[in-house]
Amino acid sequence: MTWGSTTATANRGNVNSSGRFTSLEVCAGAGGLALGLERAGFDPVLLIESRPIACETLRSNRPHWDVRELDILDFDPAEDQQVYDIHLLSGGLPRVKSPAAVARTRGDDTELSVLKAAVDLVYGVQPRAILFENVSELITKSDYEPIRELIGEELGHLGYRVYWHVLNAKNFGVPQSREVGLLVAFKGDLIDRFEWPKPEAGSAPTVGETLRDSMGVRGWPDAAKWAAQADVIAPTIVGGSWDRGGADLGPTGAKQKWERMGVDGVTVADLVPDAAFSWNPASGRRGRVPLTVDQVALLQGFPPDWHIAGLKTARYRQVGNATPPPLAQALGESIAKVLRTGDDSTVRAPGG
Repeated sequence: MTWGSTTATANRGNVNSSGRFTSLEVCAGAGGLALGLERAGFDPVLLIESRPIACETLRSNRPHWDVRELDILDFDPAEDQQVYDIHLLSGGLPRVKSPAAVARTRGDDTELSVLKAAVDLVYGVQPRAILFENVSELITKSDYEPIRELIGEELGHLGYRVYWHVLNAKNFGVPQSREVGLLVAFKGDLIDRFEWPKPEAGSAPTVGETLRDSMGVRGWPDAAKWAAQADVIAPTIVGGSWDRGGADLGPTGAKQKWERMGVDGVTVADLVPDAAFSWNPASGRRGRVPLTVDQVALLQGFPPDWHIAGLKTARYRQVGNATPPPLAQALGESIAKVLRTGDDSTVRAPGG
C-alpha cells in the first residue's frame, strides 16, 4: 500500500550558523511539543494546525513562527518547499482508535487518516528523523499491531527504521503521571545510535509544590496548608472531546484522586480561591478547591508565561491534549545527539 509518491529535490539539511536544526510540525496544538523541541535546538520552518484557537495560541507565544491553519490532509509540501529535507518531522497526532474499537462503534477512522497523512508527508519532505506522539496503547496493545506494521512497512520502503516506545512524563520533571506512546524513526542505520532519554534523577514535584504559589495569589490563607497535603503527583490530565462536554479533570478514577487532595475535579475554575474561600473537603464539592486552566498548564509542564488563547473550555482542551514540554525536550535532545554525531550523510553541528 502506498500513501504518496512526491519526491523532495531541495537540500536544506544543514544546521544553521548557531548549530540549530530545522523541523516541520503537524497537529501542533497548543505548542507543547514544539516548545520542548525548541529548547532542544529545533526551529520549526512551518507548523500546521487545523484549529483556529490553537493557531492563535501558537502565534501569541511565538510571533516569528510560520503557523498555518490547515488540515494536514490538505497540505502539499510542493507548495512550501522550505520543508524539504528538514531534520525532523514531528507531531502530536490525534489519539488513534484501535481497529477493533472503530468496528465496535461503527465509527470513522479520522484519527487514523491523520496518522496516515503524517506518514505520507515523509515521501515529500524526506526528513532526517521522525517523532510522532500518540496514545500509549498504540504501542502496547495487540489491537493496534496492524497499524504499527503498516507504518513500519511504509517507512521501511523509504529507508527509515522505526522504534516504538512508551515514556512516562513523570520521569522527566512533569508533576503528572502521563504515559505517552512514541514513534521515532531515522534514515538508514542512524537509529542504532539513538537512545531513549533516561529518567531524570529525583522525583517529579508534587501537585502542592507546583501550585502552592499560584494558590495564594488572591490571599487564600489555606494555600500552604492545602499544598502540604497535596503531596503526590497528578493523575493523567485528559483534554476530553472537542465536540461535547465542559472542562473537568478527567474520568471518575481521576476525580477520586483529586478529591483525596481536596480538589474539585468536576470543574475547572476561572480564578484561584480568594481570602474568603473556606476549604473543607469533608463538606463536599463546595468545600474543595477547583483548579484553573493556568494551574493545569503548570501540571502539564508549560512555563507560567505560555499564553493559552480562548475561553475556558477551549483553553483546557488545548492544555489537556498537549505533549508535556519537558518530555518533548528530552526526546528532542536525544534526537539531536544522533544528528550531531551522524556520519557524512548526516548533518554536524559546527565544531562537531
